[in-house]
Amino acid sequence: MSAETVLLLLLAAVGVTVVVHWVAERTGLPGAALLTLVGIGYAYLPGPNVELDPHLVLTFVLPPLLYSAALDSSLLAIRKNLRTVVSLSVLLVLATALVIGIGFSLFVAGATLAAGIALGAAVAPPDPVAALAVGRRVGLPPRLLTLIQGEGLLNDATALTILTVAVAAAEGEGFSTPSAAGQFLLAAAGGVAAGLVVAFGIRPLRRLRHDPLSSNAISLATPFVAYLLAEQVHVSGVLAVVVAGLVIGHNAPYWQSGQSRLQTRAVWKLVDYLLEGVVFLLIGQQLPQVIENLGDYETSTVVIAVSITIGVMLLLRPLWLLLTEYLPGWMGTRLGGQGSDEDQPTVAGPSATAFGGLRRTGRLSGREITVLSWAGTRGVISLAAIFTLPLTTDAGDPFPDRDLLLFCAFVGVLVTLVGQGLTFAPLVRRLGVRADAADAARLRNEARAAAVRAGLVRLDELDADQHSDLEDRAIDGLRTALQGRLDRYERRLSVLQFAEGGEIPVSPEYEAALGVRRAVLDAERQELLRWRDAGRLPDESLRALQRELDHQENLLPSRPA
Repeated sequence: MSAETVLLLLLAAVGVTVVVHWVAERTGLPGAALLTLVGIGYAYLPGPNVELDPHLVLTFVLPPLLYSAALDSSLLAIRKNLRTVVSLSVLLVLATALVIGIGFSLFVAGATLAAGIALGAAVAPPDPVAALAVGRRVGLPPRLLTLIQGEGLLNDATALTILTVAVAAAEGEGFSTPSAAGQFLLAAAGGVAAGLVVAFGIRPLRRLRHDPLSSNAISLATPFVAYLLAEQVHVSGVLAVVVAGLVIGHNAPYWQSGQSRLQTRAVWKLVDYLLEGVVFLLIGQQLPQVIENLGDYETSTVVIAVSITIGVMLLLRPLWLLLTEYLPGWMGTRLGGQGSDEDQPTVAGPSATAFGGLRRTGRLSGREITVLSWAGTRGVISLAAIFTLPLTTDAGDPFPDRDLLLFCAFVGVLVTLVGQGLTFAPLVRRLGVRADAADAARLRNEARAAAVRAGLVRLDELDADQHSDLEDRAIDGLRTALQGRLDRYERRLSVLQFAEGGEIPVSPEYEAALGVRRAVLDAERQELLRWRDAGRLPDESLRALQRELDHQENLLPSRPA
């Protein structure tokens, strides 16, 4: 394929991504499912098609996506829900791989246990991208978002390690449970260590990260450094990327400048947007290649294999959640449940509820289990993993049932990504599982008021130390501005105290104030443009002044909060 063809395909992918996201925003449909369907449609059009290179995906696509997700995650929230996260991302992945493997060995003619476990490992890890996008839009509670995100960060490492062991067994190297467990523990521990080395290794670069361009360059390079370091020492590169992202995301607010933070966040949002768009288009385009070599299998064999794969994917997850949440207390705790409500310490006040994932909240309710079960959409990791299966074994024989395994994995991804993706938002709305928006707004306003009070205390300290009239006037002016903000937050809190049903009450005064402030900013922008168009203001100065107004507008909430 020529360079011009590759460039045209990339430009087409970006264009399709933009259009599909535009449609998704206006229809409420999940962009991931729409992109996948578009990819399937494109695959059957005349012209060049793009085949998924699994090693390219695992090396160049997976690390930045995982790192960006880890930066946006909460290390504290994942730690508070660690039992459930580990239950879903390690134990459930292992159980899925084993059950699919056993099902294949018992019911699929000629299939081996190792080949079935390889398929199970590939389709076991959910891809949280689609579920999180929908969940945030419909207002899922913070705890459920934390569980979906935490599971998605850690399950890929488990699945890829199991896949490696299963492939080795399928190639005739034999299977030893102690050896497999030791290999898994070594890969996991080594991945954590590699991630910590990278996270703390960039600390000496903190001075450089005050510069936005340097900060962006370092941030973009970090996931690849973590992944390559781990792979060089034969441990989990996926886990290394996740650990590095979690630690850096937790510590960066202490030393990263505000300007660097704004720009780096914008860069990662663009990276996510483009990579996710291309990835879901690629998923759809693999259909012709996947079904091309199924002619050697009986229809009944294909139906049985697909049924086992999809059945285990859809049924084992809710069963696992029910068992780990409602088994007797000590068993539920061991398997990852949170125990009973009486066993768990709680934190009083709105702050505790608003944080959701930052405290133990007892068992998941039946509705929450249903939502979490339906959030198990599979994605590109499953396809990339199954495409890594070798064509032949070390003995030169064809890898057992490779084409059948690829087809089962693709159908599993398609059913969950499109089927669950399109129905996830209606299900959440029907069940009424929503975050308490008023509680979250109260927490944010309490934190804002506390930050302003800290600023006022610091001003008082400076006022006591100052010796000039000029400093005195500056401090008085700033104190007046801070006191005005504090009064505004306290008035907002007084309104939020009367919130009912978790909805943020509408304050006509607050809405009017926001409208006036936006109208003033628009007027300032228009005046700056008139100066530029009249030749009185250079474009460089216009851009600098526009940035100032943009930052002011960025401080205004998009909705009452």
